[in-house]
Amino acid sequence: MSISIPEITLNDGLTLPVIGLGTYSLNGNAGANAITSAIDAGYRLIDTAYNYENEGTVGEAVRRSSIPREELRITSKLPGRYQAYDKAVTTIQESLYRANLDYYDLYLIHWPNPKQDKYVEAWQALLDAKKSGLIRSIGVCNFLPEHIERLEKETGTKPSINQIELHPFFNQEQQRIWHEENNITIESWSPLARASAVLRNETLGRIADYHNKTISQVILRWHYQLGAISIPKSSSPERQLENISIFDFSLTETEMSMIAELTRPDGRINNQDPATYEEF
Repeated sequence: MSISIPEITLNDGLTLPVIGLGTYSLNGNAGANAITSAIDAGYRLIDTAYNYENEGTVGEAVRRSSIPREELRITSKLPGRYQAYDKAVTTIQESLYRANLDYYDLYLIHWPNPKQDKYVEAWQALLDAKKSGLIRSIGVCNFLPEHIERLEKETGTKPSINQIELHPFFNQEQQRIWHEENNITIESWSPLARASAVLRNETLGRIADYHNKTISQVILRWHYQLGAISIPKSSSPERQLENISIFDFSLTETEMSMIAELTRPDGRINNQDPATYEEF
């Protein structure tokens, strides 16, 4: 029996589950099996990217699944090297060909790459692809407020979603406040901080013990109560089920505050600052 995951509605009307499956490094037949397992467990949001080189794997899992395509939400992302308008148009088409899908539910610009200064024309390509029916909803990843404000100023359209690094060691409080004020949903990448020291943290361990849950479950519940969509990655059917079994308990305001205090100024996993980082 699969678990039913609550949904939220984006600013353009598309609904998304509050937890999805990250698929980075899930490739080939093993990857397709892992993604199919997640869909069987109840996952309906699947996150991939052109640069993950597994859009075909995701498409294969969709075809293997018994869940109708229209009930799934498939995301992919435009890489930095193809942000020029004509290249972006072709890359979106190539993404669909790789996955053998007629459309993506969500398509994102992977990084702003501000030194290149082509993210606005990439955004225009996404807008046009949406008008053509290739994409249902368009968003960005790792954009700072000034990048998003420029998109809206120059095109009249702001993203439905911004996928950013967000976990207990880097909780992005000011970013979250700004996004809430501007009605843009946050999606958390590496929500478990890539299973680093966060899973050995004593504060999180005490909270987990109190609720008879795992630390991963406490962290994913924290994301949910922040209003952020999380996309944890796992190839294990047991861990996949564990990660979505978070809707039978709640964190108190005190516990949320305790977790908030874990954030660090240098909390980024790989020090990828969107103001300067350039993705190929």
